[in-house]
Amino acid sequence: MLVIAGVLVIEGLGPMLFPRQWKKMLTELFELETPVLRRIGGALVTAGLVLFYIFSS
Repeated sequence: MLVIAGVLVIEGLGPMLFPRQWKKMLTELFELETPVLRRIGGALVTAGLVLFYIFSS
């Protein structure tokens, strides 16, 4: 549960501190093609799993 709380805090910092830049970034993400978004998502999941593996050892 603490990990989820930490993620929520970190994710909330962007829109709270930099709302204009955050909106611009979301607009650019919406304009990306679906395969590109899938690759980005896959890379994030892979990076997260690798970090989880490294730090859980």
